[in-house]
Amino acid sequence: MRDELRRNGRRKEQLFKRGRLFFILDPSSLILRKASFILEKGFTLLEVLIAVAILSIVLGAIYSTFFLSNRAMEGMDESMTKLQESRRAIDILRRELDALYYKETREDTFLKIVDRDNYGKQATQLDFTAFTTLMPGLSKISYYVEEKDKKQILYKKIGAALGNKENEGTDIIDDLEEFSIEAKYNDAWVKTWDTSVTKKCPEEIKISLSVMIHGKKVTLSDISRPMYGKAI
Repeated sequence: MRDELRRNGRRKEQLFKRGRLFFILDPSSLILRKASFILEKGFTLLEVLIAVAILSIVLGAIYSTFFLSNRAMEGMDESMTKLQESRRAIDILRRELDALYYKETREDTFLKIVDRDNYGKQATQLDFTAFTTLMPGLSKISYYVEEKDKKQILYKKIGAALGNKENEGTDIIDDLEEFSIEAKYNDAWVKTWDTSVTKKCPEEIKISLSVMIHGKKVTLSDISRPMYGKAI
């Protein structure tokens, strides 16, 4: 028994013999001889260069695909962000116009829609009074477009209706294409309105906002129906 263990130990120690690798699975199993590969021959310089060239082509293709996919995702993120900002701005303005407050006997209440354009692009100015949750009492809210760095920017200004204090405008949307406000009058949409002349508010006010997405003009619209003095 001891002689058998000694023979098995010598077999495990002699794993390499004459350039060939021996695998011993178990003392009682068959000995697998000549079962591994024998590196008797190396690679030539030409073979190495061909392998490097193939690897470079594969890595270049993978990098190009990743780079294009990354750019596409970034462009999609920017477009989605701009659309979300535009939709949010229209939604806020629609709610503010729904809460528009005008009373003929009060001089501090009004609605003014001024038809303007910048280099042929619609840039309406809107001023009105409404009750908002942003500040107590009656508020004066203004929306207007100004050009900065060759881009049209939509600004919003809000302050107390009473008093002469002017608040600084806050930019709402950068790189705006067009901003349009229209009021419904006798089943037609008009681009100007002044309660000091009409002595009343329109039944409906249409809000339109356009932005450029991948070189195409995308227009979002919504309609406000001022609720003051109407039954709910």
